[in-house]
Amino acid sequence: MKEGPESIEQALRWVDSRMEGLSADEAARRLARGAETRDEDRQCGRWSLFLHQFRSPLVALLLVAMLLSLCVGDRMEAWIVLGVVLMSTLVGFWQESRAADAVVALLAVIRVKASVLRGGRTLEVDVAEVVPGDVVVLSAGDTIPGDGVLLESKHLFVDESSLTGESELAEKRVALAAEGLVGIGRPARVFHGTHVVGGTARALMLRTGRDTEFGGISRRLRLRAPETEFEAGLRRFGEMLLRVTLVFVIAIFAINVFLERPVPEAFLFALALAVGITPELLPAIVSITLARGARRMAAEHVIVRRLSAIEDFGCMDVLCSDKTGTLTEGRVGLLGALDAEGYPSETVRLHAVLNARFESGFGNPIDDALRRESGLEVGAYVKLDEVPYDFMRKRLSVVVGRDADDPMRLMITKGAFAKVLEVCSHVATADGVLPMDAMRVELLRRFVEHGRAGHRVLGVATREVAAGGGLRQEDEREMCFEGFLLFEDPPKEGAAAALAELGRLGVGFKVITGDHRVVAERVAEQLGLAHPVVLTGDAVHRMQDAALVGRVGRVDLFVEIEPSQKERILIALKKAGHVVGYLGDGINDASALHAADVGISVDGAVDVAKEAADIVLLRRDLGVLARGVRNGRLTFANTLKYLHITTSANFGNMFGMAVASLFLPFLPLLPKQILLNNFLSDLPALAIAADSVDPEQIERPCRWDQHFIRRFMIAFGLLSSLFDALTFWVLLCFLKASEGEFQTAWFLESLMTELFIILVIRTRRPLFRSRPGRMLSWVALLVCGVSILLPFTALGPVFGLLPLPWYFLLSVIVITLLYLGASESLKRMMFGRLEAARSGA
Repeated sequence: MKEGPESIEQALRWVDSRMEGLSADEAARRLARGAETRDEDRQCGRWSLFLHQFRSPLVALLLVAMLLSLCVGDRMEAWIVLGVVLMSTLVGFWQESRAADAVVALLAVIRVKASVLRGGRTLEVDVAEVVPGDVVVLSAGDTIPGDGVLLESKHLFVDESSLTGESELAEKRVALAAEGLVGIGRPARVFHGTHVVGGTARALMLRTGRDTEFGGISRRLRLRAPETEFEAGLRRFGEMLLRVTLVFVIAIFAINVFLERPVPEAFLFALALAVGITPELLPAIVSITLARGARRMAAEHVIVRRLSAIEDFGCMDVLCSDKTGTLTEGRVGLLGALDAEGYPSETVRLHAVLNARFESGFGNPIDDALRRESGLEVGAYVKLDEVPYDFMRKRLSVVVGRDADDPMRLMITKGAFAKVLEVCSHVATADGVLPMDAMRVELLRRFVEHGRAGHRVLGVATREVAAGGGLRQEDEREMCFEGFLLFEDPPKEGAAAALAELGRLGVGFKVITGDHRVVAERVAEQLGLAHPVVLTGDAVHRMQDAALVGRVGRVDLFVEIEPSQKERILIALKKAGHVVGYLGDGINDASALHAADVGISVDGAVDVAKEAADIVLLRRDLGVLARGVRNGRLTFANTLKYLHITTSANFGNMFGMAVASLFLPFLPLLPKQILLNNFLSDLPALAIAADSVDPEQIERPCRWDQHFIRRFMIAFGLLSSLFDALTFWVLLCFLKASEGEFQTAWFLESLMTELFIILVIRTRRPLFRSRPGRMLSWVALLVCGVSILLPFTALGPVFGLLPLPWYFLLSVIVITLLYLGASESLKRMMFGRLEAARSGA
C-alpha cells in the first residue's frame, strides 16, 4: 500500500490541483514530463528484448563452451561459435522488434477515452493522457485511469476484482471528515485497473501509470493473462523437446568422453547437436507469424490487442455472444408506449422519456431512443434524485418534480419487465388502480405476446415519494405498474449469413443473453437458428458444475442469464474441451471476455469491454469474424509448419550424426559446421510467416496435437537417419571420402535435405500441387546456392569445408532427391492416418 494524503484538502495540495481540475497548460506540462519516462521505458524494453534472445539455456551453454575453447587455446573455434550465436540472436531480435513495433502501431488505433475537467470544462482525452492532478468524471462502463480519491459520488459501485480478487462489487462514497483516505479498503479511494459498474462520480487522480497500486503489483508479480490454448500447446511442446534434448546431450557427451575424445571437443559437439535439435528461432517465428496475422486482420478492420489470441481465434470451435448490439443493429427505435391494458399511452411515454432524460449513468441505445422522442413537455420537470441502473436490479429510478421545492415528487422506475414487476403491488388501469394479483396473469400474457412478435419489452412503474432524505434502492417498493415500452432492434444485416459461414468453418454459435426466452427465441429464429435448445438462468443456477459441463455443448440459447453466470457458462464450455470465443460490448460482458479463450469486442463498446477484449472489431460487421477465423487458422498453420519442419529434419540429422560419431574415428561434423548448418537452415524458416496455406487447412478448427507432433518427429527422424546411413555408406565405401571430404559432403547433404524438406512438409497436398510463397522459394534457393559455393570460397577453410569433385556433388543431389520422394510418401501416409482418425472421431 502506498502512502498518501489523509483528506481531500491534503490530496488537492499533494498534487497541486483544484476541484475544477488542472488548466490545459499545466496538464500538458505534466504529460510532457511523463513522456520522458515512457521514452526511457521503451528504450529499456528494447534492451530487454535483446537480452531476452539469450535466455535459452543452450545459448548460455554455448557461450560457456566458447570460453572453454578460449581457455584451451582454440581461438578460431571460439570466435566462430560466438559469431553464429550472435547472428542467430540478432536475427531473432530484429524480427521480434519489427513485430512488436507493428503491434504497437495497430493498438494505437484503439483509443480508450477518459472524461476530465480541464479549467472547469469537461473534455474527452486518451487514458494515457491523464496525469496526476486531473479530476476525472466517472460513470458506468468507465475504466478508472489511475489511483485517486473521490470528490463527489452518487451510488458508485466499482469492480475491483482485478486488484483485490474479490468478486463482490465495492460501494464507493466520499470520505466523511473523520475518515482517512489511505488504504485499498477505504471507500473513498478508487484504483487504476478497476472499472465502474454503476453510479457516477468525480475523482482526483493522485497517481497514474506504473506509480499506481496496480502498476506496482504488475511489476512485482509480472502479472500476465491466463494461459491460452495456443500458449499451453507451445509450452507442452517445449517441455517435451527439453526432455528429449537433455537426455540426448548427456548421453552423447558421456559416450564421447568414454571413447577418449577431448572433453572440450566432446562438450561442444554435444551442445551443437542440442542446438541443432532445438528450434531456437521459434519465438521469433511465432512473433513474426503473429504480427503478419495482425496486419492482415487490421486490413479487415480487426485490431488484435493480444497476439496469441490470433491462433486461438483459428482454434475456436464455439463462439458465444450477447444479443443486444452484437447480433442486432444496436440502433433501437421506440415502437410504442402502452398502458397495462395494451392501449397507447402518452403518460407512459412521458414517464419513460423523463426517466431516460435524467439518468446520469452510461449511455445506451434504449435511453438514446427515448431521448429522441418529441412533442412532450419534459421541460416542466426537474431531476431531484436517482438510483442508477445496475445489472443485478436491471432497473433505473429517478425522482422528478415541478421544481426543487415540490413537496410531492414522483419516482419513475424503468427496466426489465420482470424486475419492474417484482417491485409493484398495484396496476394502473382505465378503471382505476387495481391490485397486482388481479392483473398479473394478463400482464404476463401481454409480455409474452409482444416478445414473440420480436419486440424488446421494458416495464414502467411509478410511486409518489415525499421530500426529504436521499433515494435508496430499498425505496423501489409498493410501486404502481404503468405500462409497457416496446422497442425494435432488428438483427444486423448479413448476421444470418455470417453465422452460417462460421458454421461451415466448424464454429458453433451460442447466444448468452439476459433477455426473456420468447424474445431471444424470436431473434434466434431470425438469425437462422431453427429449433434451438434453450437453458434458462434459473436452471443454470440450480445445476452443479459437473452437470453444466455435460450440458452446455448441447444448448444453443442461454436466456435470462445473470452477468455472473456468463463466466460460469464459458468456463464449463472450456472444461468440456472447447476453444471458446465470446463477443460482447457491455459492462456486464467484462468478466466473460476475460474468461473466454478469445474475447471479442467492438470499437463502440464501453471502455472496460474494449480493454478486456483480445480482439476489437472496428466495424460492426459480423462478416469479418469468419475472415478473422481464416486468418487465425492461416497463422496457426504456418506456426505448425515450422515445428514440423524443424523437429523432423533436425531430429533426424542430429540423431544420425550422434550415432555416426560412435563408429567413426573422427567427428562426422565439426561443432562449428553443425552451428552454421543450423543457422543457414533456419533462414528459410523465417519466410514461413509469409507462406501460402492450402484452402483445406483453414476449413475447420485447428488444435494442438502433441501426440501427432511427437509421432511426426520420430517418423521423419527415422527416415532422415536411414538416408544418413545411406550417405555414410556412399561416402565411405563407394567414394572413399577423406575426413574433410566426408564432413563437407555431409554438411551439404544435411543442409539440402533440411532446405527442400520444407517444400514437402509445408503442405498436405502432393509437393507439385501446392505453390509455396515467393519469399520462401527464393530464400531456400539462395541458401542452397550459398551452401554449394561456400567450400569454394575463402570462408570454406574457416569452417573446415573443402571443395568437392563433381561426382561428390552429384551423389549428394541424387540422395537428396531420393529423400524427398520418400518423405512425400511418408507425409501422405501420416496425414492420411490423421484425417482418418479425425473422421472416425
